[in-house]
Amino acid sequence: MKATYQPNQEFLTKPFDDDYLLEAVRSAVAGANKSEKSQRKSAERGSGEFTETIRAPKASPYQIEFVISSPLNGSNRTGGAACEIIGQGRTWRQIIKQVELVARTDATVLISGETGTGKELVARELHRSSRRKDKPLVRVNCACIPKELYESEFFGHARGAFTSAVRDRIGRFEAAAGGTLFLDEIGEIPLELQSKLLRVLQEKCYERVGEEKSRHADVRIIAATNRDLKEEIARGRFREDLYYRLNVFPIKVAPLRDRKEDIPLLASHFLRTAMKELGCPRPRLTPAGLENLRIYDWPGNIRELRNVIERATIVAQGGDLTFDFPVMGADPTSCNSQTDDAVEREYVTDAEMRRRERENLFVVLQKTDWRIKGVDGAAELLGIKPTTLISRIEKMGLRRPA
Repeated sequence: MKATYQPNQEFLTKPFDDDYLLEAVRSAVAGANKSEKSQRKSAERGSGEFTETIRAPKASPYQIEFVISSPLNGSNRTGGAACEIIGQGRTWRQIIKQVELVARTDATVLISGETGTGKELVARELHRSSRRKDKPLVRVNCACIPKELYESEFFGHARGAFTSAVRDRIGRFEAAAGGTLFLDEIGEIPLELQSKLLRVLQEKCYERVGEEKSRHADVRIIAATNRDLKEEIARGRFREDLYYRLNVFPIKVAPLRDRKEDIPLLASHFLRTAMKELGCPRPRLTPAGLENLRIYDWPGNIRELRNVIERATIVAQGGDLTFDFPVMGADPTSCNSQTDDAVEREYVTDAEMRRRERENLFVVLQKTDWRIKGVDGAAELLGIKPTTLISRIEKMGLRRPA
C-alpha cells in the first residue's frame, strides 16, 4: 500500500517513493510561506514584535535569533519605529536597560567607547525613546569643524559678524530646538572653546556670533567620545568642570571583542543588509565561517565586521562566505610581534603539535557524532574538504569508540 504524507508529520519513514518525498517538500514550503506572510502582516500592522529566528546546524555552538523590529517600549514609539540596537549578550542587554532608564528624562548622557562600537546607534535610540522623539535629532561631529568656525557652527551668526557672513545663519543649538543635540567626538573640541559650551549647558542660553540677544537653548545633550576624558583632563586638554557637566549619566559601550556572543547576530544582520544594498546572491554563512568571525579580535569593532561581511558577500557570489582578516602591525619577517626584550614564548615539539592536532580532530568528530560531510559535519566545522579530513583520520589512525 502506497504511503501518504500527513501534513503534521515531521519525519519520513524509510523506504519512501519520489511522490511521497515531493508531497512532503511541497507541504513544508507552503507552511513556510504561510508563516512568512503572517509575520509580515503582523509587522505591518505594528501590533507586535516581528522576529526571525535562524538556527545554526546542530554541530554549531551558535543559535542565532534576532529581532528585526522590536521597540524598546511600544508605548513610547510612533509608526512602529524599529530598534536599531542589535545584540543579545549580557553586556548589550545592560546597555538597553540603561537606555530605557534614562531615555524619558532630559538628563545629559555621555557615551564612551572605542571607534566603531555603535555609540551613534545608542544616541539615536535615546532620542527615539524620549519625549522629544517628534523633534529634531541634530548630530555634530566635533572632529570635523575648523577651529575658527566652532562658535558659528554651534550658536549661529548674524549678518556682517565677519567677512564671509553675508546672511544670518542659525547654529546647531537652534536647529535642535525642542529636540536632541548629539555632540559626537566631544573630546576634539579645542580647550579654549570648551568654556563657551560649558556656559550654554549651565545657563541654557547663548548668543549668535555678532549679536547681543540671548536665546534659550531648549535641547537635550547627548555626547560621545572614543577618548578617555579623565586622561585628557590629567593632560590639561579637557576641562574638568565640562566633563562633570556632561557625565551626568554615563553609558559605556563595550568593544566587540568583549561581547563576541553578539557576532552571529550582527553577521546575519549585515549579511541581509549587504544582499539588499549590493544586489548580490544569497551566500552561505557556515559554522566554520562563524567560528572564524568569533576568534578574530576586531580592532575596528562593529564597523570592521560590517565591512568584512560586505566584502565576503561580494566575493562569495552565492557560495560559502570566506573571510580574509588583515594582520595589523605584524612584522613580515616574523610570526611573533613581541619585542626582543619581551619574555620568551614557550615552544612545542613536532610530536606535541601532532598530538594536539589529533586531539582536536577527535573532539570535532565526537561533537558531530562522526559525521564527515554535510552542513553539520566535521569537515564543515574545520573548514576543510571531506576528502582531506578522511585522509587525516586514516593517517592518525582514529577510530570511532564502540
